[in-house]
Amino acid sequence: MLVIFYFSAQPSFVLPDFGWADYLVKKGGHMVGYGLLALAFWHALEWKSDRRWLAWLLTVLYAVTDEIHQAYVPGRNPSVWDVVIFDNLGALISLLASGALIQQKRPDKKA
Repeated sequence: MLVIFYFSAQPSFVLPDFGWADYLVKKGGHMVGYGLLALAFWHALEWKSDRRWLAWLLTVLYAVTDEIHQAYVPGRNPSVWDVVIFDNLGALISLLASGALIQQKRPDKKA
């Protein structure tokens, strides 16, 4: 959360320009950052399957607060699309992929 806050507190004139890949790098950063945050929340919730939705919810709620925070940073604008698309997708993909890996590594309880 501290890393996300740090990057979103940077004024737009401080942020690097990645040229033709600028959009890809910055939106990819959203997905990776919030994917890792979702995994951190789920880890704190002891990797319990029935709490995965709570990890997702906490991640999306933090994304909303981060976008509100950006409204007060010079040259930055809050974007509901960052939350709905990139932050949400990053969290969902990481939680679903890691959940599948955990399920694959755990022995079948029915056997």
